[in-house]
Amino acid sequence: MTTVRTRFAPSPTGYLHIGGARTALFAWAYARKHGGSFVLRIEDTDLERSSQTSVQAILDGLAWLGIDWDEGPEFQMQRLARYQEIAEGMIRDGLAYYCYATKQELDEMREQQRARGEKPRYDGRWRDTTRTPPAGVPPVVRLKNPLEGEVVFNDLVKGPISVANAEMDDFVLLRADGVPTYNFGVVVDDLDMSITHVIRGDDHVNNTPRQINVYRALSANLPHFAHVPMILGPDGERLSKRHGAVSVMQYHEDGYLREAMVNYLARLGWSHGDEEVFSTTQLIDWFDLGHVSRSPAQFNPEKLGWLNHEYIKRADDVRLGAAVEARLLSAGVPLDDGPLPRDAVPLFKDRARTLVELADGARLLYAPVEPDATLLAQHLTEAVRGPLQDVARALEQLTWSREEVGALIKRTAATHSLKLPQLMMPLRVIIAGTAQTPSLDAVIALSPRARVLARLARYLA
Repeated sequence: MTTVRTRFAPSPTGYLHIGGARTALFAWAYARKHGGSFVLRIEDTDLERSSQTSVQAILDGLAWLGIDWDEGPEFQMQRLARYQEIAEGMIRDGLAYYCYATKQELDEMREQQRARGEKPRYDGRWRDTTRTPPAGVPPVVRLKNPLEGEVVFNDLVKGPISVANAEMDDFVLLRADGVPTYNFGVVVDDLDMSITHVIRGDDHVNNTPRQINVYRALSANLPHFAHVPMILGPDGERLSKRHGAVSVMQYHEDGYLREAMVNYLARLGWSHGDEEVFSTTQLIDWFDLGHVSRSPAQFNPEKLGWLNHEYIKRADDVRLGAAVEARLLSAGVPLDDGPLPRDAVPLFKDRARTLVELADGARLLYAPVEPDATLLAQHLTEAVRGPLQDVARALEQLTWSREEVGALIKRTAATHSLKLPQLMMPLRVIIAGTAQTPSLDAVIALSPRARVLARLARYLA
């Protein structure tokens, strides 16, 4: 039985975006499901736009998502001799030929075709010519595309697809500078790397018939093709920079957990019954191409936020504490005057959609803000000043625990015939600087006694 081999082959012309990450995840999960290999290939033939910075951004994005590769990264620009070798062999076998048409000639040809109402395409002028090549014109290598018949293949997502050979022209395999075109380089690479399943975005589906004709020219077995649907933004337009984060790593910066992002990407165009929340292990166990949708997927930031919230609620407090600590320290918040972050996160994790929100919430335990004067005037009335002073005096000797603090607040409210919110709201505003906090008894118990007493003394003076 043939071992499954898939690949992810991005161009290093930018960051790893949502669409690329989803494609990589599907190819990776398919290989892992079948005990196969996942190959990483960098298609860096766009010399003007490719950069090492983009290569590193792609590697960082895959690493954060936990998408590991078994081979690579392979770089196309390090394989130019191989493409030249294959192209020369095809010329010798009469499967390809040198074309000396200049850019000006090709532009004029297309202009004339458009004027006649024809589809612009190469007219094969150097296909079977016996003309002497013009001096000083570096040639390209073109495929002798079949003139009759059709290309038929069964896409594992889209189903049967057929394209007449007459619809395709003799496209370029090798440019004059020796750099392969996409449709040639990808075939040579996939053959050399023994790729069995080509899983990629459906923006490449029109390239597949051309690539199949290269496979046939080389008398090579075809891989299985699976073209996954494009991803649309919330507005129904194709997902782009204007819809949000440029890079997958931006979601890391914005406080999304890796496993939430993987879970969400997996659900963009694939499903396993009605399951919404599932682990990466479950994804590998369940993943198949039969349940990849043929319709475009829609990126929904609200759904991603909900999913991340679910993962944060279930996450280990030590792990979340480390993330909160790192974010607070990077923001210049000192942590000496407060609880261990792992002890703080249980108070805030149930309401946080991201690690950023979690850190922002926990901040009040380390560096509470000063309350707004209007807020203070609203809640710190003369009627509650005396009861608050009783609380402050009792806190000086109280056993510093959530249970004792909670009991003290209840006793004081009962003694002064106050409703609990009448006492708790001004306490909350004074101690935390805001009217919105988790359970007040827990906030006080996790805050340093000296700081709580100092704030009470200052605002009740």
